[in-house]
Amino acid sequence: MTKTGSKVAVIGAGSWGTALAIHLARAGCSVGLWAREPEVVAGVRNTRRNPLFLSEFELPVAIEVGDDLGAACRDAETVLFAVPVQFSRSVLRELRDGFSAGATFVSASKGIELASLQRMDEIVAHELALPEQRFVALSGPSFAREVAQGLPSAAVLAGKDAERVADVQRRFSTPGFRFYGSDDIVGVELAGALKNVIAIAAGIATGLGLGHNALAALMTRGLHEIARLGVRLGGHEETFRGLAGMGDLVLTCTGALSRNRSVGERLGRGERLADVLSGREVAEGVPTARAAAELARRHDVEMPVIAAVEAMLDGRMTPREAVVALMTRELKREAAL
Repeated sequence: MTKTGSKVAVIGAGSWGTALAIHLARAGCSVGLWAREPEVVAGVRNTRRNPLFLSEFELPVAIEVGDDLGAACRDAETVLFAVPVQFSRSVLRELRDGFSAGATFVSASKGIELASLQRMDEIVAHELALPEQRFVALSGPSFAREVAQGLPSAAVLAGKDAERVADVQRRFSTPGFRFYGSDDIVGVELAGALKNVIAIAAGIATGLGLGHNALAALMTRGLHEIARLGVRLGGHEETFRGLAGMGDLVLTCTGALSRNRSVGERLGRGERLADVLSGREVAEGVPTARAAAELARRHDVEMPVIAAVEAMLDGRMTPREAVVALMTRELKREAAL
């Protein structure tokens, strides 16, 4: 299968979906971009720009935008899903009839559904009755704006069918965006979801002015927590040292374009959560913090940083109280997991 002429349906025209659509058009794919917002559809058709997200970028003519899921997915070999996890079920239910037999489902959504504590592979399997072999998770250190710019990036594609993963790799990869293959769906999905929670904590530390030492310690211990829960739930330890784990964590905790880090920084400066979350951009780490903390309790996994973020978001602890609680925990040896 060659890149040229390959059709990909991109579901979701937020910043991430728009950036991926631009990239795939550059890769030689024909792209059907689905947007729920009428103003996005009208804007792209009239000006070749998304008026709500990444509006400074012109969308290539290979991208056809619309609000009809069936039309976007018709004849698509791959459906790339970029809808925020907490809103994914309703869109997946609309997608049932338009999802063609044999198509590969690639999830670029990062998070854990709060209501069910499920990952995207579990949600998709339930809503689309999708065989595990047709699901691929896409995750890694890749800010939407930089992908849209064509700056060098790398990410991971994880799936159980090695041939299917390799095919998506060939069609999605370009000299500007390189994809690596993996068979660890659980690890890649959990790494992509949980790093957003640690990024909120990193932002809080920055907002409080705690310095680089604290940020480095927080990221390191946060990675331990992510790996600890990930391995308990079936992920591979090495995944958390790779692009989807450490790579994405470093980017999201330190990069100025990180929405979750920005949320934490504003909280650290004393702003109210409701004010911080106003606007169109979604911070997946907020609901995922609560979902991850509940998963940790259910599986008896110690995750003090994530528990502290949950307590701050719920108003049970101030940022400074959380710092004191973390710094005065019982002293112990550093362990791999």
